[in-house]
Amino acid sequence: MNKVEIENLLRRALHARKNCYAPYSHYPVGAAVLAKDGSIYEGCNMENVSYPAGLCAERNAIGSAICDGKRGFEAIAIIGSFEDYTMPCGICRQVMAEFHISTIICGKSAEDYQVFKLGEIFPAAFEEESLRS
Repeated sequence: MNKVEIENLLRRALHARKNCYAPYSHYPVGAAVLAKDGSIYEGCNMENVSYPAGLCAERNAIGSAICDGKRGFEAIAIIGSFEDYTMPCGICRQVMAEFHISTIICGKSAEDYQVFKLGEIFPAAFEEESLRS
């Protein structure tokens, strides 16, 4: 991905962040996932008073794409805090591994970001081969 594509994906994540529902943590997060066909799907975090029932922005974005029939993805961008880079949680990393999202962009803004490969931040994913004994 080039710089323009990365910054566009981060702007979409920032747009999604505005719609989050975070009345408990007060930590809004937005994500945007880029499908292989070039379409972009946004997601925001959605909390619940029963904490495990919440949904991370990353899984929300991926779920939106899945609902639209997408299965192949290029990258995902995440923006939470403007002071630090928001990294995906373990569950989100596992979902990214399931759908082979290899590029993860963590931003403070559309211009201030870090790019990771999934293998760097999740080196031992549980994969289909793990089910075979």
